[in-house]
Amino acid sequence: MIRFAMLGSGSRGNATLVEAGGVRVLVDCGFAVKEVERRAARLDFDLASLDAILVTHEHSDHLGGVARLARAYQLPVYLTRGSYAAWADKEVPEASYINPHEAFHLGALTIRPFPVPHDAREPCHFAFEHGGRKLGVVSDLGEITPHVRWVLRDCDALLLETNHDVRMLADGPYPPRLKQRVGGSLGHLSNAQAAGLVAGIERQRLQHLVLTHLSEKNNTPELALGAIREVLESAPAWCLCADQELGLGWREIA
Repeated sequence: MIRFAMLGSGSRGNATLVEAGGVRVLVDCGFAVKEVERRAARLDFDLASLDAILVTHEHSDHLGGVARLARAYQLPVYLTRGSYAAWADKEVPEASYINPHEAFHLGALTIRPFPVPHDAREPCHFAFEHGGRKLGVVSDLGEITPHVRWVLRDCDALLLETNHDVRMLADGPYPPRLKQRVGGSLGHLSNAQAAGLVAGIERQRLQHLVLTHLSEKNNTPELALGAIREVLESAPAWCLCADQELGLGWREIA
């Protein structure tokens, strides 16, 4: 059994909890320690039970709170060499390098990193496998590569970035350079790009599809869900949006 929850999702902070086979990990931490504790308590989760923190990349909304949390709870941190090199605060109990092309194990949990196109030093995201089930967690990438599509082809649950609506981004308040960055091949996924991924993968096993990292200025939950539901040709209850403030309550892969 795999279960997962999110403490928050968006440009003001990201953190995702994954639990399987008696192993508990946190993917990213873009919040201060007290805020993480407050949000974890809302989920009835004891941070002292964590086994590790996994890092996707060095941007502050993903890495900003990692070192302080690792020191507070004496947690090892797993990240790529590139992310480590770009990390300002490296004072943690233990930092272990991961190869974004090689799976590794924490206890009974298999963790499969995979590289993604994003404007960071050596970014990667993760797929988690246990008991014949698979959870894909993918955020902050500018385009869907064939390798990303291959890794996510048979997920039972998928946490997928739907950052922006193309028209809202074009008409929105961002300066031109930032618009180009967000909408570029090393930026963030649009609703249409995310829908294209969903359209092209096997969905027979899919029990949960969570749309993540929605821009507060360039997207809405209604637009993100609408794009995905066009592909699904329905409005299944298992397709929903994570929230910046409320995150996402526990979900379990049956």
